[in-house]
Amino acid sequence: MNKFNYNFWDERYSTDDFIYGKVPNEFFRENLLKIRPGKLFLPGDGEGRNAVFAAKQGWSVDAMDQSEVGKLKALKLASEFEVNINYSVCDISGYNFPENYYDAAAIIFIHLNAELRRKVHNKILRSLKINGVLILELFNKEQLDKDSGGPRNIDMLYSLDDIEKDFKSLKTILLENKTVQLNEGKKHSGEASVIRFVGIKQ
Repeated sequence: MNKFNYNFWDERYSTDDFIYGKVPNEFFRENLLKIRPGKLFLPGDGEGRNAVFAAKQGWSVDAMDQSEVGKLKALKLASEFEVNINYSVCDISGYNFPENYYDAAAIIFIHLNAELRRKVHNKILRSLKINGVLILELFNKEQLDKDSGGPRNIDMLYSLDDIEKDFKSLKTILLENKTVQLNEGKKHSGEASVIRFVGIKQ
């Protein structure tokens, strides 16, 4: 996220189409449905596909992104599905993370440089309540050789070790590298190399 300025994302989202589609990320959907609805945090949610899905399931959703255009499309999508989401526009480094507040959070394809990544991940950890669940899907370093999405900078792609270290305080339910077929609009399409993680705060 931090690699690209506001104009990059505003321009990417400035189309009638939903660049990553209107349906939620499949790994997020699958795991969110296992959790009793409560308060959910969704950083970097772009056009709102995950936030709107969660709100439809009864979650109280706080979403954020750095794109004002993304917010407008997210609110349009929420209106289409007759749900409400709370959506903030700011750089993730400046977001005011409440502590011990969320029942769940999801990090879905948010790629940051190493220093900012560790800071943001730590703030997300602190924002979770005890027994709060973290759901994560990110591109791993093998994604650099694929054209199905993600940054073209290996330093902004992650390893299992990165995720294990960042979230070592959580009880790990799942941590894996996996090759998947993405079908999330024009920008996430085809075979992809991802890290998937689910953890619980204890």
